[in-house]
This record gives sequence, C-alpha cells and structure tokens, in this order.
Amino acid sequence: MKQLKLTGFIFFLLSLTESLTLPTKPQDVDHFSAIQKFIDENTASLALIAFAQYVQEVTFEEAEMLLQVMMEYKEKCLADTTLPECSKVANEAVQDMMCAMKGLSQRHNFSHCCSKIGFEKRLCFLYNKKANIGFLPPFPTLDPEEKCQAYKNDRKSFLNRHMYEVARRNPFVFAPVLLTVAARFEEVATACCEEQQKANCFGVKAVPITQYLKGLSSYQKNVCGAFLKFGPKVLNSINIAVLSKKFPKIGFTELTSLLEDVSSMYDGCCEGDVVRCIRDQSQVMNHICSKQDSISSKIKECCEKETPEREDCIVNTSKDDRPANLSLREPKFTDSENMCQERDSNPNDFFAEFIYEYSRRHVDLSTPELLRITQVYKDLLEDCCRRENPPDCYRRAEEKFNETTEKSLTMVQQECKRFQGLGKDGLQHQFLVDLVRWKPELTDEELLSLFTSFTAAGEKCCEAQEPEACLSKEVVVTCQGNHSQLQREESRKGIRKGRV
Repeated sequence: MKQLKLTGFIFFLLSLTESLTLPTKPQDVDHFSAIQKFIDENTASLALIAFAQYVQEVTFEEAEMLLQVMMEYKEKCLADTTLPECSKVANEAVQDMMCAMKGLSQRHNFSHCCSKIGFEKRLCFLYNKKANIGFLPPFPTLDPEEKCQAYKNDRKSFLNRHMYEVARRNPFVFAPVLLTVAARFEEVATACCEEQQKANCFGVKAVPITQYLKGLSSYQKNVCGAFLKFGPKVLNSINIAVLSKKFPKIGFTELTSLLEDVSSMYDGCCEGDVVRCIRDQSQVMNHICSKQDSISSKIKECCEKETPEREDCIVNTSKDDRPANLSLREPKFTDSENMCQERDSNPNDFFAEFIYEYSRRHVDLSTPELLRITQVYKDLLEDCCRRENPPDCYRRAEEKFNETTEKSLTMVQQECKRFQGLGKDGLQHQFLVDLVRWKPELTDEELLSLFTSFTAAGEKCCEAQEPEACLSKEVVVTCQGNHSQLQREESRKGIRKGRV
C-alpha cells in the first residue's frame, strides 16, 4: 500500500511539471528521485511562496486558506491521478486556486487575470507582481521573547508567517532562495531562543541572512528584468560571460549545452513557476556536477550536498583560475582573413563564441565590462566589413578593447580618488547634486535611497580587490532596485509572446 501511495505521488508530481524528460541513466534516476522527494517535503512552502508572490496583498489568513486548498488538492490527486483537474501544471493549479476562492480576486484586484487563459493568464499574474512594496505595512517585528514564545507555541505557523512576509516583499526572488532563507532563519531562531541575550543574538545572526537575500533579490530582479525587456538573446549573452568567467576551462560545446538548461531555468524562475524553478535549477547543477572534470575543479564538495544547499554552494564558490595554457589573446577573432564571412554565416554563434573566449581569458573583468567590449567588437566589425581591406581594420580590435577597459578603470579610479578626497559626507553631497541634474523628476525619497546606495557602493568597492567589477555590480543592483517598477511598465508594453 505504501508503494502504491508513493507511485501515485510520483504521478502527481509529474502532473505538476511540464516538458519533463524522464531520466534513463542510473545517476539521473537518483537525481530525479531526490528532487521529487525534495518537492514532496516542501509542497506547502512552495505553494505559500507562490501565493504570496503572485498576490502580495493577500492576508496571512487568506494564504493559509489557499494552502489548505492546495493540500486537499494534493491528497485528492494522490487518491486518483486520472481526475481531469490533476493534469494541471503547478502554476496553473496555483493560479486557478486563487481565482476560485470566493471574493479573493475582487478584494485584491486580480480578477482581470482570472478571465484570461494559457500564456496570457500567466503573463497577467507575472505583471501583477509589484517591485515597489510601499503599499505593504512595515515588516512585522516582535520582541525577542515574544518571538521565541510564538516559535515554541506553534513552530509551523511561526515559520510559515515569516516565509509569507518575506515572499510578498520579494516577489521576484526564486523559490530555492526563499527556502534557503527560511531554513537559515529557523536555525537562527533555534539557536537564539536558547540564549540569555536573545535580542543581541537575533541582531547579529540575522545580518548575513538579510545580506544574502538582498544581494540575490537585486541580482534576480536585474536578470529577469533583462530577460523580460530584451528577451532570451540578451540574457544568453549575460550567462555566457558569467559562466565563462566562473568556469574558464569549460569547452564552448559544453557551455552551449549548459546554456540550454540555464535558459530553461530562467524561463520558469522568472515567471514564478516555483516547482519548475526548483526542478530546472537542480537540473543545471546536476549538469555541472556530472561534468566536473571538464567544468570546474572547485565544486566537488558542493556537489556532495543536498538540494538546495548544493545550488547555493556552487553559486557562491570562487571562480576557477584561468588555465595556464590559455593566453590573454585569441587570434581567431582578430587575425583571420575571413572574419566578415565567418560573422555573416552565423552571427549569433559567432558573437557567443567571442564572449566566451574573451570572458574566460579576462576573468577579472566585470560582466558589464565584458558586454561593453563585445559591443565595441560588433561595432568595429560593422565598420571594418564595409571597407576595402577589412583585415587591416579589425586587426586593431585588441587596441580598442584595451581602450575600453582603460576608460572604465580610469573612471573608477577617479571616483575612488574623489571619494577619498571628499569623505563620506562630501561625496553624499556631490552625488546628490549629480543625481538632481541627472534625474530632476525623482522624489526626495528616491533621491535619498539612490545617493545613500551609491555612497555605500563607493565605500565598499574602493577598498575591494577588483573595484571596477565591484562598482559595476553595485551600480546595476542599485539602479535596478530603484527603477524596477519603471522597467516593468516599459517591458509590459514591449514584451512579445514566447519570451515567458
């Protein structure tokens, strides 16, 4: 009987995933079983995350009611997998449950989404997410003694409420990250509730969790913003640069194969499909771990961990060293007599390989800088290939690349020198003047947020080992965080079907 129930649950899980290729190799079967087990153990948490992220206005009591409906749905489908409603994919089931709850869509203004179907419905729920959470009340805080008493009285409800509050304030954060945050928060609560100085304990131990969440929230909003606004092509370029820097010994063919899994992951995760996000992210990491010899020498210990610790470990592992036999220059893209013909035969693959080769040879450069250099190369070829003697023209490419890098480094050095000369207060004043000139339409609150963030970035990055890479990342994160709502409105107008 137990075996029948397990088999039924596997069928139920398969109904909650789409385009799932069943594994054939023994190691893949083990991986598949581990992921299904993980989803089984976290069904309630994943459902709660989805409800809170899609409709941030729902109360905790409403979210708990929806959660109860989900668990009843799960039990029903375990008992009879042939029921028509059990063939739904995860996102469809979650969204239908929210639409079916009496009065919920009217109270929280998403009834327009419930009238749509398929892609249009998914897209509507995606754009119902609000990056600007000013409409929500402040994050609820309890006295440490009250917090520990609530944890002791009802651990499950206490942790669910915390997950709900975090998820609704971070609507674009991927489900695996929120599960990791929840697990770390429980570790902190368990440890600190045994301490005499509970307030101090919570204060110290919560900081790394907050920083972890803030960093990934900004990064994932940025990446998904690029995906939604510009489509998979731009996201692919970003991922090629990121992966080539992190794993410089990976071959281009292997990288291309890995990118297919990565693109699928962002497709599901950016849409908010929590089950697909878990599955696809795990597939990416399984791909990496199954090819350690050809991808990275630094991830062995990470690959021995369980989901989601494995994923988090690999993401935060330091990048590999550049192979000793890999020169800084790849003559293929500057010395060939037939560069224009090679570009024209397959532009996408040609420039993808350029980003790969340049990134893995210059692992110290930031991703934005690598993409700038790629654009410089594209513009150079556009000019050179119209000339009478293209090779004489594009052989100057390395010189152009170096000029671009030097310009960025000089700018960073000037800003850091200005920071050291003016000090924190003086730099804040200068940033404020610059921001008012640059964006006079910003509100006082937006100006305060931006110049505080830019000042913090200057303090942090001017002391970093790679200040240019640090500043590129911090500025992108800051601007994304302050302008994500505007970007969403712009992308709402320009998005085309098939990108989500």
